[in-house]
Amino acid sequence: MSVSFTSRRAVRSLAARNVDWNSPIFKRDPEVIGAVNDFKAWVAKAEAKAEQFASPPPAIDFEATKKDVRDKSLVDSLEKFYKASKPPPMTYEWSAEDKASSLQQIEEAKSREAFTAELIEDAEKEIAYLKANRTTREMSFTEIAEAYPDLADQVEAELDNREWFKDYIIK
Repeated sequence: MSVSFTSRRAVRSLAARNVDWNSPIFKRDPEVIGAVNDFKAWVAKAEAKAEQFASPPPAIDFEATKKDVRDKSLVDSLEKFYKASKPPPMTYEWSAEDKASSLQQIEEAKSREAFTAELIEDAEKEIAYLKANRTTREMSFTEIAEAYPDLADQVEAELDNREWFKDYIIK
């Protein structure tokens, strides 16, 4: 097991532990759902390719190939070229601009997540309030006015202004 395989496995397990893919933020919008699914598919493909190319390719058996090919000199020249060729490994350097952009996007997402958490908390409080102050046919106007003072003020203002059917007459 190589170091890169071990590090990928550690990162993958940390990502799986720290990202709650079942969070409502990932299921709120069809566009977000599509993007998350695309990202998961990309990660799965990248991991499969990393596993596939984690070890060096097997050595080419030129002797067996010489038996199957009529032109032995062609195989000999390919073998010489193969043994002489030592291409440098390809490495990828993450540019500072891309890294800064990604970090900025992460910070923006964290601030949006905090804002969304506040909205969720406020909505839960509002739902609890509405459940606690649910109106029924048996409630008196006084009870409704205590639960909804803004509504009571509006009704009182309409009565004072003699706007009896304000909400029902088309102007």
